Amino acid sequence: MLLSVSAVACLSAAAVYVFVSGGDGGGNVAVPKPSAAATAMCGKLHSALPAKVDGLPRRTLSPASRLTAGWGDPTVVLRCGVARPAVLTPGDKTYDPTSDAADVNGVSWLIQKLDDGYRFTTTGRKTFVEVTVPAKYAPEVNPLTDLAAAVKRSVPTEL
Repeated sequence: MLLSVSAVACLSAAAVYVFVSGGDGGGNVAVPKPSAAATAMCGKLHSALPAKVDGLPRRTLSPASRLTAGWGDPTVVLRCGVARPAVLTPGDKTYDPTSDAADVNGVSWLIQKLDDGYRFTTTGRKTFVEVTVPAKYAPEVNPLTDLAAAVKRSVPTEL
């Protein structure tokens, strides 16, 4: 099901092992381990990312990596080259081809409700890009508007 930006819907899913610390000026983030091809796309994406997302300034994450980026405190976290979400993996017990999604400025995102906000993961791209947005920034879909152009330029669509 494809939803509009204003129709952000809930979806429970498997946890992602991301820990972001708040208030200390930095954040700890699990760095993905993608293929060489995905790493190259993620490097291009990292270079194209905006300095601000939803008005939030870029912040330093630990460990430093071209596969991750963050903005604000608490941190909006982008991870590039993440594994295919289980809900999008045929054969997985959580597989749901009708999972909620939103198209934001030409980029399709899987929507997953978390305890504190939402996780959005690109769909239809040659590598998966994940953005976790804390509930403090409701509506949590807003940062995606600032990230869409960089994703479109850097991560090609699947054929």
